[in-house]
Amino acid sequence: MTRPNILILMVDQLNGTLFPDGPADFLHAPHLKALAKRSVRFANTYTASPLCAPARASFMSGQLPSRTRVYDNAAEFASDIPTYAHHLRRAGYHTALSGKMHFVGPDQLHGFEERLTTDIYPADFGWTPDYTKPGERIDWWYHNLGSVTGAGVAEITNQMEYDDEVAYHASAKLYDLSRRKDEQPWCLTVSFTHPHDPYVARRKYWDLYEDCTELDPPGNNPAFEDLDPHSKRLLEACDFRAFDISPDEVRRARQGYFANISYVDDKIGELLDVLDRTRMADDTIVLFVSDHGDMLGEKGLWFKMCFFEGSARVPLMIAAPDWQPLQITQPVSTLDVTPTLAGLAGIDIASLARWTDGEDLAPLATGRDARPAVPMEYAAEGSIAPLIGLRDGRFKLTLCDVDPPLLFDLKADPHEETNLADRPEHAETLARLTSTMLARWNLPQFDEAVRESQARRWVVYPALRNGAYFPWDYQPLQKASERYMRNHMDLNVLEENKRFPRGE
Repeated sequence: MTRPNILILMVDQLNGTLFPDGPADFLHAPHLKALAKRSVRFANTYTASPLCAPARASFMSGQLPSRTRVYDNAAEFASDIPTYAHHLRRAGYHTALSGKMHFVGPDQLHGFEERLTTDIYPADFGWTPDYTKPGERIDWWYHNLGSVTGAGVAEITNQMEYDDEVAYHASAKLYDLSRRKDEQPWCLTVSFTHPHDPYVARRKYWDLYEDCTELDPPGNNPAFEDLDPHSKRLLEACDFRAFDISPDEVRRARQGYFANISYVDDKIGELLDVLDRTRMADDTIVLFVSDHGDMLGEKGLWFKMCFFEGSARVPLMIAAPDWQPLQITQPVSTLDVTPTLAGLAGIDIASLARWTDGEDLAPLATGRDARPAVPMEYAAEGSIAPLIGLRDGRFKLTLCDVDPPLLFDLKADPHEETNLADRPEHAETLARLTSTMLARWNLPQFDEAVRESQARRWVVYPALRNGAYFPWDYQPLQKASERYMRNHMDLNVLEENKRFPRGE
């Protein structure tokens, strides 16, 4: 049996409500819209954790943060946790990564045979939160609303420089894969950092949204005192009192964000074009996903770090050779990617059961099954104790030992403006979901594990910064003596091998 290749296209902080069935009509994203037409679109997909490193470790392993122990953006991802790269590589796939995965710790591969770029964010323990100091803001690395007030146009930024490099190396890798001499299947993960803030975009993309009708956030903008406790903490963590955000600044930030969706759409279009021209498209699964979302000013909130739809819901589209295009509205999780890829690659799903909290999506994609309720966790900056969430049918419940519960009916209240937890008519739903969640999670134990992890890292990090410092940041290596033409090579053989297609 010929096993399919796999191309994973990952973006950062893309709000899933903008993908109700592929990209929303107002988005200038022709390549993603074309991909949507041939994909199974999972319209209600949730991140396992609404923050980069925890979300990505869970995406790769299919395990919740309480199992990976990647609670925040500075928690080590242990080398012995199997990822989809391990499962596929064990089954004979070549595995490679171009771009961001925010691995923390000395292992910067986690099953990938090669990384084509370094990461955009640090690999050490420097961004460790501290639950022993609730409400303390660590200014040098916490988010602030300067990303909103600084929205605008630039032709090059730190993040553009990174994503330009990611796309270049990914394209070069696809060309290399087309010229291979064997039939080994491959899995290439290409992970961009856009449309993550800051909301700064190139003029050609910014101008696409000058007259956009979606520049004002949806829903109401409640006063600070009317927000739930966690939302208040997030605003405090973002130093919101130091900024007076005007409606025009909100619109400019959203315009920059939408523009960067178009920017990353162009990069994805370049890769899909190379895939097509190298005649690998018919044998390649293409999966598009984000790690988490962005609130984009809804409820006055920005960035992620909560279970509201803008933060926790992400796009997921899978174009597989044997799957028919379809929209799935059943809630699913990024935890489901690992078992789904394994199944598509011909790996026995039962052998993965102990390694994942996710579900194979193939039965849903072929109309044969339904997924159980979708779990989420958050235990990083802006929180003072772990939060857990469950999307079950039309309802979503958030629990935290220091906060009152939040219960929303997403069918009747898509912008989550009415907390039903205190409504007598919803007492049975609240009790049922609470019972389900507390059977799954032990919140005091979860809290203790997070605090212990933080405490260890607050000892280790300053120690490692004293004296001789050895960075964990990934250093891509290029063997210059093996590139292009060198004198240990036969030029005739070289030129033929580096050509695709050959003989035309």
